Amino acid sequence: MMDMSIPYESTGRVQQKSRTRQALIAATRRLLAQGITPTVEQSAAEADVSRTSAYRYFPSQRDLLSASHPEIDRDSLLGDDPPGDAPARLAVAAREMVDEIILNNEHELRAMLRLSLEDDAPREQLLRQGRRIRWVADALEPIQGRLTRRQFDDLVHAIGATIGIEPLVWLTDMAGVDRERASALMQWSARTLLQAALAGDLPPATKTRR
Repeated sequence: MMDMSIPYESTGRVQQKSRTRQALIAATRRLLAQGITPTVEQSAAEADVSRTSAYRYFPSQRDLLSASHPEIDRDSLLGDDPPGDAPARLAVAAREMVDEIILNNEHELRAMLRLSLEDDAPREQLLRQGRRIRWVADALEPIQGRLTRRQFDDLVHAIGATIGIEPLVWLTDMAGVDRERASALMQWSARTLLQAALAGDLPPATKTRR
């Protein structure tokens, strides 16, 4: 019997298994682009892979959709020659985050957002890994010494709340604006929060509850 601690695709015909896995992921992304949140069976059919084989790679829909999430392992969005001041850095990071990452991967991000809202969603859910916080903090690094740690963290979190799949969904689905306008509004909101902080309008102090 195979050791269940060893991933199925890591044993035997590894290259062929890798191709099958990638075929299932590609099929899942095609279905997501069509507005379908596929089950394992649907992705298997789309990839022309047997249902039994598909479940060996992805035991659940969550496993499948997580694997189909775009891998964006970047510590910074500022490029090789980043600007020196915080407003210019934030403008670059916000534009990259919205136009290149969120809009280009909207279907996959929407699927992960739905999963993250489920009651049994794992704590390590991809949307909760803090990449957005890391990217915004990197953009604001030049002003870090001008604020207390709490003020800086609050500003990062407030700006992060304006840029992401969540505000995109609200703006497009609830407010009814088009994606170009939604992109402009998210980036404007981020810049406005930073401008307010630089003008002395800092995040309010948290009151201690009794």
